[in-house]
Amino acid sequence: MRMRPTLTWTPPEDLPPGTTDPAPVAEALSAGGVLVLSGAGISTESGIPDYRGDGGSLSRHTPMTYQEFTGDAGARRRYWARSHLGWRTFGRARPNAGHRAVSAFARHGLLSGVITQNVDGLHQAAGSRDAVELHGSLDRVVCLSCGTFVARRELAVRLEEANRGFAPVAAVLNPDGDADLTDEQVGDFHVVPCAVCGGVLKPDVVFFGEAVPPERVERCRAMVRDAATLLVLGSSLTVMSGLRFVRQAAGDGKPVVIVNRDPTRGDRHAVARVALPLGATLTDVAGRLGITVAEEAAGSH
Repeated sequence: MRMRPTLTWTPPEDLPPGTTDPAPVAEALSAGGVLVLSGAGISTESGIPDYRGDGGSLSRHTPMTYQEFTGDAGARRRYWARSHLGWRTFGRARPNAGHRAVSAFARHGLLSGVITQNVDGLHQAAGSRDAVELHGSLDRVVCLSCGTFVARRELAVRLEEANRGFAPVAAVLNPDGDADLTDEQVGDFHVVPCAVCGGVLKPDVVFFGEAVPPERVERCRAMVRDAATLLVLGSSLTVMSGLRFVRQAAGDGKPVVIVNRDPTRGDRHAVARVALPLGATLTDVAGRLGITVAEEAAGSH
């Protein structure tokens, strides 16, 4: 069994300082061939909290691990109760200026691709249809026995029917779509099985303590090899699933530019870390490049 993952990271004192000049981002994009790697920080302006920033969810909430989910029926009940409630809010989130700027850069031929560590689908909703979801998506559910996939909205209907009257008030929504509930609020929430074989259903996301599928990792490694520059947006790079691509790019002699207000585990591999808010910064950069970031389209998610 894998050990519980390390969820926190304290930056050493010798990390290079961040800058408040977005020029490195504009320079990288103007040259083209930029691969975007995004994290939870790009979705905070859409109302989805991140894990590690000021007020990040890890200060009060430990995400469910794969081992807990698969090995404990009670843990699965707690997860699905919280996730079912959180989905109602999570599903209403809309792309923000940061997501729309990334989509605009792609439309203008400046990006070689997008890899996101997020499971919220907001890059796709903003128009980045080919974004690789490194950690999967909450839009899908998979049966751990027969491998059948089903849309999350279909499962939501079944859960609603099985838990009529379930409407606790959650204190906080977390980046994985999980809502904070007490055991009393979870109560006897009823978990539904796979409609095909009766097996255990799991969201099609990579839990903490679970490995990213090797073929997905290799696809992302190939994208790094093909890129001219790696642009990291809103990720602390604390876990290896994202940091490995920063290390790969730096090892190949390719520039790494990071936009994140707080220090990251990848700073020592970057030519610059821009310590500014993402939405405003990317919109500003787009303007410098003569690109208009479109307003959100109705019904975009």
